[in-house]
Parts: sequence; C-alpha cells; structure tokens
Amino acid sequence: MKFSHSVLALVTTLSMSFVSHAQTDFSQCIASLSQQALNQGITQNTLDITLKTAQQRAQVVKLDRNQPEFLATFADYYSKRVNDWRISTGQKKFAEHKAFLRTLTDKYGVPGQYLMSFWGLETNFGNYKGKIPTIDALATLACEPRRKTFFSKELLTVLDIIQTQSLDVATMKGSWAGAMGHTQFMPTTYAQYAIDGDGDGSIDLFNSEQDALASAANFLHQLGWEPGFRWGREITLPANFDYALADRKIKKPLSFWRTQGVTTIYGHALPDIDYLASVVVPSGYNGPIFLAYQNFNIIMRWNNSQSYAIAVGKLAEQINDAPGLVTPFPDSQPILREQAKTLQRHLQQLGYAISGIDGIIGSGTRAAIREFQLDNDMIADGFAHPEVFKKAAILMGSEPNK
Repeated sequence: MKFSHSVLALVTTLSMSFVSHAQTDFSQCIASLSQQALNQGITQNTLDITLKTAQQRAQVVKLDRNQPEFLATFADYYSKRVNDWRISTGQKKFAEHKAFLRTLTDKYGVPGQYLMSFWGLETNFGNYKGKIPTIDALATLACEPRRKTFFSKELLTVLDIIQTQSLDVATMKGSWAGAMGHTQFMPTTYAQYAIDGDGDGSIDLFNSEQDALASAANFLHQLGWEPGFRWGREITLPANFDYALADRKIKKPLSFWRTQGVTTIYGHALPDIDYLASVVVPSGYNGPIFLAYQNFNIIMRWNNSQSYAIAVGKLAEQINDAPGLVTPFPDSQPILREQAKTLQRHLQQLGYAISGIDGIIGSGTRAAIREFQLDNDMIADGFAHPEVFKKAAILMGSEPNK
C-alpha cells in the first residue's frame, strides 16, 4: 500500500511538473510573440485584449496532430457534405440573396451558386462558424513547433486585423486552426481578400453575410476564376482507358479526351475544342469519374482537396437545380491505416517503388499500385481495391487483412 501511495505521489508530481513546464513555455512564447507584434506596430492596448489573456488549448494541439485511424473514402466524404439539407438550404439562400449575388457575378465573374456552395460547405450557411476562440487557437499553434512559422504569421496578421477593423475579440470564434467567419478565411486570406460587401464602411466576415459573400467572390476572382466556365463534369471512360492519364497534373485538350473515347456521363461526345481538362478518379474505376477544368484547380486553392473541389462543384450545380451524381458509389469500406501500411510494405518487398511506410495512400503509393495492377492483369486505376490487398498478401505468402 505504501508503494502504491508513493507511485501515485510520484506520478502526480511529474504530471504537475509537466503542466507547469508547458505553461512556462507557453508564457515565454506569448512574451516573444508580443514583442514581435509590438515591433510590427501592434499597440499595447491590442495586446492587452488579445495575447495577454490568450489560453493554451490542449484540444487544438490534439486536433492539429490527429491522424484518423481510417482513410476516409470519397463516397463517405461526399455523402456527408452534399446532402439534401445543404441543397435545399442553399437554394433558399440563393433566392434570398439573388439580387446581391447577381451584382457579384457581374463584377467578379463567379456565379452565385458557387458562392452558396462554399458558404454551405464551410459553415452550413453561417449556422456553425466554430466554437474555439480565434486568438487561443492561433496562439496555441504559434507556440507549437510543428508549424510555428506559419501560425505565428497568422496570429500577427489577426492582431493587425483586430486593431485596424475594431473587431470584437470576445465574439471571435472559429475553427481549431483559426479559420474565421462565414467563409472560414484564415487571417492572411482575410487581410488580403476581405472586402466591405454591405457598404457600411467596415469589414466583418463574422456577422455580415454580404461582406462574407463579396469577399469570397473577390478571393476566387483574384485566384483566377474563369468566368463563363464550369468547374468540371461527370464523365464515362472507355473500357480500354489508360488510367496512367488519370492525374490532375495531366492537362489535355477536350479534343484529346474525345479521341480517347471519353464521353459525358450521358454518352454524348465531348466538345472538339482545345480547352484543357484533367481526368479525376476519386474512388476507382467503378465509381464516379470526372473531368476537371481550370475552375476545379481554383477551388483547390481554397482547399487543397480533390474531394472538396468535387463537392463544391456538384453542390453548386444542385443548388442551381441541376442533377446530382449519375454513377453510384462503389460498395467499399474505409481502409485502416495499418492495412495501408501492410499494403505498402508488401508492395515494397515485391519490388515496387514505395518511399515510406506511412499508411497514407498518396500519389507515390497509387503509382506503385498501378504498376502492381498492370503486372497482375487488373484494371490499373491505382486504387487500393480489396483485390489489390488480397493479391499482394497472397504473393507475400500471408493472410489478407480482413
């Protein structure tokens, strides 16, 4: 019993020591950031209402470092985001802001349904902007070594925004990463692209829907949005399609894809023009497949995710009364990271180029899978289908993962 009490006392002491050390490190970091802010023209009064009361939040660190156990499928991602509620609510908001959205389209070239789509995906049309105090989130991450430089810049930028635009710090709440307002702009995006949309002489992406929508239109315009063009479209590939061409970095004219036998999802021939597009296969040969145009790439500069870009495009279309996906999703389950690591290890041992065993099926692993599929008479789309796991395990003389 005495031993147990001693161990408990030791653990308690070490725990308190760790917390105290972490608090000391955070305080020292805040002091350093405060000095940097002063050197860049931030006033002591602004620091008093921001960094002076900033709190380190363990939840933010956990979310930043979180690596999910499963690799989510495109089907799961898409189905959770492009749903009946977002479509119907987007249509109501589209009608509500119709006149204002028309002025934005005339000025920036971005159709209103896309602005509704971004708004819906980012914050459920303003219904959920996040609950974490923005200063706490950014201060916590600026004092973490993993991305210290990036978040220090974001923190110093938001201090300048607060100082110049007199935002209410107490009500500034957003994502764990410090994204803010209706459209979840990071501070540097806010500083560079946010504009006064409602004409009241101030910019407030937290409370003004018109400021947020105008800022989104301005942001997309500045990124290079191509007026008059869509984001992409769902397509059908021929049975003999070379999936090595299915890469967002490979841009070919529509006339080229036409000669390859690519058609619209309804079987119509593609236009015989030189407009560039890429084939995107987010869930394998047996799922929905898309042509991605230049505006698809612009969407990815807002959020660097192919799944996000497709969701934006398809939600926008359905808000504008166009049909949804035609091709059903394949019947597949999320992949455990440990399963992905095992596959990478098997492929590496079989002689395929795998740079690291990290459980992430990125472009390098997909290229190795494609080579493996070619060597084993499979459709070489580069996706980790169940038959890929099974065949690799058999060749390695082990039991396939269940």
